[in-house]
Amino acid sequence: MTEQPRRRGEGAPVARRAMLGMLGVGAAGLAGAPYLQSGWEGFLSAASQKDPTGLTGLLPNPGGFRYYSVVGSVPHKDATNYGLRIDGLVDRPRTYTLADLRAMPQTRIVRDVVCTDGWRVDDTPFAGVKLSHLLEEAGVRSSGTALRFTCFDGAYTESLTLEQARRPDVLVALKMQDKPVSHAHGGPVRLYVAPMYFYKSAKWLSGITVTDEVVPGYWEERGYPVDGWLEGADRGNSAA
Repeated sequence: MTEQPRRRGEGAPVARRAMLGMLGVGAAGLAGAPYLQSGWEGFLSAASQKDPTGLTGLLPNPGGFRYYSVVGSVPHKDATNYGLRIDGLVDRPRTYTLADLRAMPQTRIVRDVVCTDGWRVDDTPFAGVKLSHLLEEAGVRSSGTALRFTCFDGAYTESLTLEQARRPDVLVALKMQDKPVSHAHGGPVRLYVAPMYFYKSAKWLSGITVTDEVVPGYWEERGYPVDGWLEGADRGNSAA
């Protein structure tokens, strides 16, 4: 009897094992993807802290955050030495400790984070104190029209108009992804401006000064728009 050639669809044992192996690798990849992503983010975070060139910020990190700093290194702050100063055209200037900020009413917002470089991270929760609450406590004078933000990296600055700053979706953020904001992500306290590109959400926030005009921030002096609205953002104050 002449042996009939086995059709490929009948599945030789080797082919079956290969298929099962591929399925196994695929399943393992799906299961392990979050850990791989987390590990890669952790690597980039650690590397960026020792990278005076800033080149680590150019490495790809699909689906995750990228790490940028405009200086070679940033001092670490925590509950023992962190302070947020609010001053300028206010009646009650004050420096808040981390404990002060944690004791205030907290607001949680979930939005997509979008960078001008094109990367984004969907559905990212931030939580913290509404900036409008701190401004109300400070007592903004009638001559105040804008805010200037400074950072304890010693270099970065940002700006908002007073109207923008009083939106309910602008936070002095203490948490990101439901965990304390890490140093790499700008912790322990950063600004979060939900309806704008992420460069407006200044990391390592240390100072808020009420001014009588908008003072362009670090990147705004280098060509970025002062009004960094996301495409399609609701620019009304009711957008929370």
